[in-house]
Amino acid sequence: MTDPTAATLEQVAALGPFFAFDTHDQDSTTTEPWRPMSELVREPHTLLDRVTSVRAFLAAGSGRQPEAVELRVAASVTHLGLVARLVSPVLAVATLHGLPLSLSLESLRWQPSLGGAFPLSIPREALAREAQIVRRSTGQMAANLLDGPILELVEAARRLSVSRHVLWGNVASAINGAATAIAASAPAWTEHARDVATVLLEQPPLRDTHTRTSGDGRFRRHSCCLIYRAAPDATGALCGDCVLASRR
Repeated sequence: MTDPTAATLEQVAALGPFFAFDTHDQDSTTTEPWRPMSELVREPHTLLDRVTSVRAFLAAGSGRQPEAVELRVAASVTHLGLVARLVSPVLAVATLHGLPLSLSLESLRWQPSLGGAFPLSIPREALAREAQIVRRSTGQMAANLLDGPILELVEAARRLSVSRHVLWGNVASAINGAATAIAASAPAWTEHARDVATVLLEQPPLRDTHTRTSGDGRFRRHSCCLIYRAAPDATGALCGDCVLASRR
């Protein structure tokens, strides 16, 4: 008999590295190389260490010292990466299996590697077939996600001098990016992915963070993740959804 959880993991992983995840028993002990994702908000030095590593990584790309990149720029880029890694599998599971996951940072585990999608593990119980009997609506899932782990990451990054305007823009960008990636990898799921993303993007914290162009529906955030400032003289390329793209 096919393990439904294994099938879910395989289907989601096929969408790309930001969607793939491992699973663990929620009551099991966290052992290396896994670490509790809650450490990012419970232990300030952990997030700062991550930001410092990202700062050095960004600076090395142009052969400069880490201090050449503003700390707030590295903090915003770090936050965007964390949020994108978190919302992508949630969006995928809701799209492909109609299962709105309810997660917390305490229940998630990660490995803080750099350069792409870091390893992420989700409690196996969240994917159990029994959980589908008492499904939450997508709207409630969205509210729980944004009021829970996403809000915690926003507030943690806020302490590193990044504005909430930028941080919630990062969240909106990550959600839209995940839906776009699903559409590119699995075109048959395009409409469903966009429907789930829309429910998320219509939640109060995100309603005013973006617009969609009438006609082609192009997504444009109302802020900038600041990554262009990591390049020498702040002349880096802009992201495709950046508010500054139309001003250059």
